Order: sequence, then C-alpha cells, then structure tokens
Amino acid sequence: MAGARKPVVEVRRSQRRRRTVSAYRDGERVVVLIPDQFSRAEETEWVDRMLARLAAREDRPARSDAELLQRAHRLIGLYLPEHRRAAVPASVRWVTNQNGRWGSCTPADRTIRLSHRLQDMPDWVIDYVLLHELAHLIVPSHNASFWALVCRYPKAERARGYLEGIASVAGGPLTD
Repeated sequence: MAGARKPVVEVRRSQRRRRTVSAYRDGERVVVLIPDQFSRAEETEWVDRMLARLAAREDRPARSDAELLQRAHRLIGLYLPEHRRAAVPASVRWVTNQNGRWGSCTPADRTIRLSHRLQDMPDWVIDYVLLHELAHLIVPSHNASFWALVCRYPKAERARGYLEGIASVAGGPLTD
C-alpha cells in the first residue's frame, strides 16, 4: 500500500508482562502491549513486528460461506466418518447477529451459523466450533455422546481454552 499512513501507536509497558507482546486496534490507533523491561530498541522492533502482523491479518481476504461448507465436509471425513450422512449440513454460513455465542445449529433444518467474530481466529479454533455444531446434527443436546464426538478433535480442549480467554477479555461469557 504505497502512500498509506503509519497509524498512531500507543505503547503500554507492563511490569506484570514478562515475555509476551500483543497489539490491537483501538479506532485509528494501534495499542501495543510490551513488558516493562524491554529496551527502546526491543520496543521499536516489536512495534514494527506487531504492525506488520496486524496489516497481514487485515489484508487477508474474508472467509466465505463456501469455504465453511468445504471445511465442514473435511471435518466430517476426518472426525465423524461413520456419520457421513447424518452430519452433512444443509448450509453453513457466517452471521453478524450472534454476540452471545460462537456458533449455533438448528438440527430441524440442518443449518449451521458461525459468528463473524471467529473469522480472524486461527483455523484450529474455527474447526473446533464448526465440529461442535456438526456434532449437534448427530446429537442435538450437550450429553456425553455429544461430547465424545466433539472430543475426537485433537485440539478441542485447547480451542475451548482459547475461546474462554477471548470471552474473558471481552468481558462476558460467550458460549459454544
């Protein structure tokens, strides 16, 4: 992007932070969180690195509903092969009206909806939420049989922890 302005950057140092660095947009400004003990050179290096990461994330094309459906079929083949017919959704789509949950499934019409807030999350998190909703096409409730299907996903526990962390930072409980 030639001629693009460098955003205003606010660096926040924390004595509690030891090694991690993170960044987020706050309107037109980028906030970079770094450990207090970083030198000015380390600060400059990390600000540049985090600006590049944010730009790369923002330049990535939006994930499509068609990609979600392909992903669903791949997950069925990998984790629900004996339920190939029962687990196939009629539709899978991104929605912008789910603020209290990551995904939802209506077994009666076989539709799955995922919150648009997942779109920038890692693929393994999206796969977990999608597999969770696919499992509802087989077992509508959250009983032991349902969780046995979901736990076939090797990163299920990790993804749940990731989503719980995001929900905690957002200030409220978000559910599967």
